[in-house]
Amino acid sequence: MTVAVIAILALATLIRSAFGFGEALIAVPLLALLIPVEIAAPTAALVSITVAAAVILQDWAEIDRPAALRLVLATLAGIPVGLLLLTRAPEALVKGGLAAIIMGFAIFSLARPRAQSLPDDRFAWLFGAVAGVLGGAYGMNGPPLVVYGTFRGWSPTQFRATLQGYFLPASTVGMAGYWLAGLWTPPVTRYYLLSLPAVALAIVAGRALNRRMNPQRFFRVIYAGLIVVGAVLLAQALRRLL
Repeated sequence: MTVAVIAILALATLIRSAFGFGEALIAVPLLALLIPVEIAAPTAALVSITVAAAVILQDWAEIDRPAALRLVLATLAGIPVGLLLLTRAPEALVKGGLAAIIMGFAIFSLARPRAQSLPDDRFAWLFGAVAGVLGGAYGMNGPPLVVYGTFRGWSPTQFRATLQGYFLPASTVGMAGYWLAGLWTPPVTRYYLLSLPAVALAIVAGRALNRRMNPQRFFRVIYAGLIVVGAVLLAQALRRLL
């Protein structure tokens, strides 16, 4: 079982290192099939912190630092709204609407890849706030950030690095929450330490993959990933209704 856990963490890391996001669709859902979710979630968070820190050290110059700062601050403001949404709004309705927006944007972008753009960071607060709302409600910070990065026209390396500039503080805050809740336990540390060699190799491989992709192919993969995210959300919404 330990080998399977390490393999899942390595695969999730490869995707995160190559594209800047997406590991949330793999790590916790698959780990939860093997180990309790209260171990899976903090283990994945520790790996997330490690990946983000490594990418930032490798590619500090590629980070759009003003945008990352605005996104993080706006996210912190949006989290309480997300927690309120979690307790007050129908989950199926919110997830279904979010799925429709994400999938619609991705399909439109695949059909007309040059149709959208933002010339500056003035709307970073909006996208960061939406990320905070979705993160506070459902742990889904990623999609608004990915949409923002595509609007800004970041290169693949800038896209990958800037998202890690966002995810490092966000994941650190999340890990602090797990620690305060008593969920940072010896099994979490054990799985994390055992996975480090495979995670390190996956970080290097993901960086190489990121730098070999031309921008057109990279963003086609990003939009396909968004469609997958939307499909997962839609399936969750339908399951809640049925």
